[in-house]
This record gives sequence, C-alpha cells and structure tokens, in this order.
Amino acid sequence: MKKTLCLGLLVAVGAMSGCSTQEKKDESAEKQNPLAVADCVFPNTNVAAPGWICDEPVDSLAISAVGIAEPSKAGISFMKDMAAADGRGRLAEQIKVQVQKMVKQYLGTTGVADTETVDAAASSTLKTITNQSLVGSKVYKTRTGPNGKLYALVGMDKATQDKIVETAVRTSMKNDQALWQQFKAQQSFDEMARDIANQQVQ
Repeated sequence: MKKTLCLGLLVAVGAMSGCSTQEKKDESAEKQNPLAVADCVFPNTNVAAPGWICDEPVDSLAISAVGIAEPSKAGISFMKDMAAADGRGRLAEQIKVQVQKMVKQYLGTTGVADTETVDAAASSTLKTITNQSLVGSKVYKTRTGPNGKLYALVGMDKATQDKIVETAVRTSMKNDQALWQQFKAQQSFDEMARDIANQQVQ
C-alpha cells in the first residue's frame, strides 16, 4: 500500500515538474520569438513594427498618415522626401473626408438650403484641398523596414488641422460666392469658416 502511495506521489510530482518545464519552454519561445505577441508588423513581413506603422492613433496628433518610399539608389534623403510626399497625399485624403463631413454637418443644420446645395458647397471646399495645402503637417517619425522601404509618420495637431480646414472653407467661399451666399445669413464668411473648422465631426 505504501509502495503504491509513494509511486502515485512520484508520478504526480513528475507530471507537475513536466508541466512546469513545458511552461518555461513556452515562455522562452515567446521571448525568442516576439512575433508571437506582436500587435503590429511591417507589411508583408513577420517583423514587429511600431504601432503607428499599422495606423494606430498617436496621442499628440489630431490626424496622421503613414507614407512609404521604395528603396532607392538616390539615397536616404530622397527616400525621406518621397515618403513625406506620399504621407501628405494620404493625409490630404483624410482631411477631405473630414472637411466634407464638417461642411455638410454645419450647413445641414442651418436649414436654409436643400441637400443638393449642401453637397455642392462641400464639393466646392474639397477642390481647394491639395497636398500642397497641408503646409502645417510634419514628419514626426521614420523607420526603415526589413525590406528596405522607408516609412514616415506624417501628421498635425488640432490647432494646425483647424487652420487648414478654415483656410480651405474660406478659399472655397471666395471662389464660389454665389453658392455660399445662400448660407451666409447674418454671419460673415470668416465667421462661417471658423464655425465649420470648429465642428466636432460625428
């Protein structure tokens, strides 16, 4: 009976020891292979990357985008310029979407025109937003991926974003005064531009 009991204890201890050893092996494997727990990897690779590469929000930036440059014999400076230009292009597209919502949301609440006219005003504003108009955007970070591509985080803070939106709206008002006159009411164009820029997009 004692032999059986001792044998049972040895088997149990051995099993526990085996489990402990397996857990240590698993932990060691995770440390040696961080990709097993990486939330973000460089495109088309298994290499861990900073979160912003995967378009995760950056706390200090109101809006951001990632630009990419292919490897080039022209050198790193050229690649940085190309990545920044690509990032600003992507940023411009995001700004256009936001501005369109802002204009429609603001003008839609005035109740002085139909949907078609509001859409026309939004379209007029979008035409004024180009990559070149994003003068306040900056390159905040760059990383070279394992495939040799350069990634650049391009973005802007809230104050800069508001200024760009306001400028775009004001420019479109000057370009299409007949259309915007329908919404003017008691406000000046400058006041309207500020109000639209301060809209909280829903």
